[in-house]
This record gives sequence, C-alpha cells and structure tokens, in this order.
Amino acid sequence: MSRLQQTHGLTDEQREIIATVRAFVDKEILPVATGLEHADAYPQAIVDGMRGLGLFGLTIGEEYGGLGESLLTYALVVEELSRGWMSVSGIVNTHFIVAWMIAQHGTAEQRAHYLPRMAAGEIRGAFSMSEPDCGSDVSAIRTRAVPDGDDYVIDGRKMWLTNGGSANLVATLVKTDPAAGHRGMTAFLVDKEPGFGEVAPGLTVPGKIDKMGYKGVDTTELIFDSYRIPSAQVLGGTPGRGFYQMMDGVEVGRVNVAARGCGVARRAYELALDYARRRETFGRPIAEHQAVLFRLAEMATKVEAAHQMTVMAARRKDSGERNDLEAGMAKYLAGEYCKEVVEDAFRIHGGYAYSTEYEIERLYREAPMLLIGEGTADIQKMIIGRRLLEER
Repeated sequence: MSRLQQTHGLTDEQREIIATVRAFVDKEILPVATGLEHADAYPQAIVDGMRGLGLFGLTIGEEYGGLGESLLTYALVVEELSRGWMSVSGIVNTHFIVAWMIAQHGTAEQRAHYLPRMAAGEIRGAFSMSEPDCGSDVSAIRTRAVPDGDDYVIDGRKMWLTNGGSANLVATLVKTDPAAGHRGMTAFLVDKEPGFGEVAPGLTVPGKIDKMGYKGVDTTELIFDSYRIPSAQVLGGTPGRGFYQMMDGVEVGRVNVAARGCGVARRAYELALDYARRRETFGRPIAEHQAVLFRLAEMATKVEAAHQMTVMAARRKDSGERNDLEAGMAKYLAGEYCKEVVEDAFRIHGGYAYSTEYEIERLYREAPMLLIGEGTADIQKMIIGRRLLEER
C-alpha cells in the first residue's frame, strides 16, 4: 500500500467500502477504460457494477434504502473511481448532487418518491444550471417558468448537462420572478425519458456534445418549448429558493471535482513512477536520474496536498459547517495540481505519451475539464477571496 492519499480516522466500514471500490476499479475499469474512452462508448457494464455495489445510493439515508454514508466517504470513492476513469465518476456525480438536494431541500413527498428509486439506481439524476449565454454568471440565466393554473410552463435552453441523455430526472434552475434577482430563481425536478430527441412533450435533448476528453459520459443541451410541469415539482414546494438550493449542490459538487482531480493525478503519478522504473537511459532507469527523481517528488507532494485539502473540505461539510471556502480551495488546488502532475507524467513518458496506446494520452485530455468543471479556477479564487475578506 502506498503512503500517498492515506486518510486517517476512517471507520472499519469506510475502509471496507474504499477497498471494495479500489478492487472494482483495478478489475473492472482500468483494463477497459482507454478503449471505451477512445470509442466514446457509454460504460454500461461498469455502471451496472456500480449499481450492484450500491454506489448510486452511497449518501442516501438508510431509511430510503441507501447506505447513509458521509460526504467524506463519497469523496474517497470518487477519488478511486477517477483513478480508473474520470468519466465514471461523472456518471455518479450529478446523480449524487440531485439526491443531496432532494434530501436536504425536498418536501417529504419528494424525498419519499425519488430517494428510494435513486438509491437503487432506477432513477438517475442530472443537474442543470448553466445556459449557452451565461456560463459562470448564474444571475444571467434566461430560461423562464410562468405559472399557469396548478402548473408552470417553461421555455428556454440549458447547456452542459452531464448525463443529460442517460438521466431520467433533471434538477433544473429557472427564473420564476426575473425582477427579484437570485430570489426569483426556482429549482424544478424535471422527469423525462432517457435518450435523445423529444424526451417529454415540449422537452428535447438534441444529442451528445462532442468533447476533447471526458468521453463515454454524455454531455448535452436541454431545450424547453412550452414544457408544462406541475407546481408540485418545485424543489421544496416553495418557488424562489432555487439559487440557494443549487449553490448547496454546487458546494458538495466542488468537493467531488476536487476528488476527481486527486484520482486522476494519482493515476498519472502511478504511470510515471512505473515507467520511470522500467525505462533505461545511459545504462540505468530514468527514475535514478536526478531531474526525473525531483519531478516524481514534486508530483507525489502535489498528489498528497490535494488529497488532504479535499478530505478537510469534506469533513467540514459533514460537520454541518459552511465549507464554501474549503471546497473552493480544494477544487482550485486539486484541479491545478492535477493538470501539473499529468503534464509532468506526460514529460516523463517522452514521445510515448503522444501515442494513443498509452494511458497518459487519455489523462492529458481529461485533466483540463477539472480546471472548469463546477466553476473555473478564477471563480474559485473569487469565492476564496471574498470569504477571506469576511473574516474578522
């Protein structure tokens, strides 16, 4: 067992969960990940395996059929999954965020209706906040829901939905009172059929967005055209609370993205270390050359630092405290360090890193997503800076 990314203070059950997921990654994900990624193929067999392990219900309460585990346990599971293939962690992430939002903010009826089936993996969630013209400026969203009797009618266009095609439940942020600013935003629980095209009357998923990396998992748009939805589908039952609910989801999502960065960086380090031990120049392994040895030392330090900050952010949220500062720091650091560790692994591999036969080529295309997912590095620095200025 490597000394890197060790987490002290875990229960026996947590250690057992992490060990089970690690074994699953080694046996079921790593041998097939690069081939599936190059084919941009949805990893149905892997998803079925995760469902069998109960990972879709990892943080859902036991009263709803889940495992009732903490955000820390979830982050450590994501770290292991991302070490195998980052796209797999994306499949569970938006599901986890939606389940978290329903558990924290949903009505009793919404929790009873959705959470047992989400824990079983029968309902899979997607998270929709961004739009084509707003990016990180959430206040600029244009999708509008207008009351009509006991329903709302939604019109607009959402963007960058991970699992937008494969999910059958989408937590969607829209404006219900444009004049009220962030207090005029409402989150709706939108049911739909999995797939592409018209997935419900007035609701269309045009198709997958072609991406440079992060393949296998589908990323889509979502188009509302006079889509009618009952008012009972307002998350929590009261309009105008959507911004706060979504930000709560993003906060835990940032811990997830940080954990992804830790997992990808760990895998890049493992590949670099293994290659440096086997590759010889001038009669000895390149790991024994000081330039490579120093690079490996820097990589390992970054892997460990990102992991410990992610653990701290998760534990703070689990304690019931506000963790936007820690989550922003963890996401920022892990994303930047992941990029740097992957690039150093790329350099250690030399020309072979440019070949699609080597796993590092895939990681090199995947790492940039972590610089922008759940808020860019600049957004994280803005959050961090503002929170620091609030300190007395």
